[in-house]
Amino acid sequence: MKKVNVANLIPGMITAEDVYTYNNQLIVQKGMELTDKTITRLEFYSIITIKIEDEPTVSKSSLQKIAVDEHWPYSKLIQATPEFKEYKESFDELVSDFSGYFNDILSKNIPIKPHEVLKRTVGILDTSSGHVNFFHMLHNMREYDDTTFAHSINVALLCNILATWLDFSPEETDLATLCGLFHDMGKLRIPDDIIKKPAKLTDEEFRIIKTHTLEGYNILKEQDLDEHIKNAALMHHERFDGSGYPYGFTGDKIDKYAQLVAIADVYEAMTATRVYRGPLCPFKVIEIFEKEGFQKYNPRYVLSFLENVVLTYMNNRVRLNNGVEGDVVFINKHHLSKPLVRFRDRFIDLSEHPELFIESIL
Repeated sequence: MKKVNVANLIPGMITAEDVYTYNNQLIVQKGMELTDKTITRLEFYSIITIKIEDEPTVSKSSLQKIAVDEHWPYSKLIQATPEFKEYKESFDELVSDFSGYFNDILSKNIPIKPHEVLKRTVGILDTSSGHVNFFHMLHNMREYDDTTFAHSINVALLCNILATWLDFSPEETDLATLCGLFHDMGKLRIPDDIIKKPAKLTDEEFRIIKTHTLEGYNILKEQDLDEHIKNAALMHHERFDGSGYPYGFTGDKIDKYAQLVAIADVYEAMTATRVYRGPLCPFKVIEIFEKEGFQKYNPRYVLSFLENVVLTYMNNRVRLNNGVEGDVVFINKHHLSKPLVRFRDRFIDLSEHPELFIESIL
């Protein structure tokens, strides 16, 4: 075996030792084949050198194409793909890593390294390219046991994508991603029995949970971070019409990036599993945004978000509230939550049938 600087590691090398963080957390096991993702993880934890086998070999294992029934619903087809399995593995690993990292920020006030955190976060998007895109990944992981960390990662990725749709510069997109990642830091100071309560919060519990915006700002204010990241933690529950908190700010008084985080935050939360309910169908959430969102959120941001999100579900099979199953074949630009659905040899324009709606994506 020999000791190699992490900067000189190459995918395919085999580790000759267990590698631990400075907090004694195991991050790489002995005998593991290094990948780009694993090497990035070592860099994230500031590991300088590790021991590898003298003659590194590349494992013969590789992702195999899975034979699937062509009549499976699209969601089952996605979950059977190697891309989805790789994405879920990467996501679970990121949640585990960030849970320790965020808690160290809170308890030990360790300095945040934005570039390293950003690299790890956006790296997960590399596994959601092609036909199996991020929104399909997001939708098909909704049985995930939601935590503040999983939510924060998803919001960061949504912010990254929304910023791209809005034609933000690469630097602005990176900043938006970091704003999403750290927006809920204050929830680490809220008791778990309130965060995870499987029932309606009392007035006092709601008052306590609303303090997470101020708590988040206080955690981040002494960190060497862009002010927009701190403001996003403080203002992501403010609303354009003044109905938000903690200050009831309106319109442009709300930080530009907090406006963006607010949309991603609500969409992610509503489409996620909660202890008291299953995930809401994305089309139901889009309908709620259409009814209330243009008053409460930056109209330009929310319109771009909804138009692009709904396009990701083109040609998806859906189930209507009357039990009919069909495929989304056309988007109604003026009523995004009510597309045209093809059912066998007929078409149903949901915008002309107020009694019908998409109940679930299959």
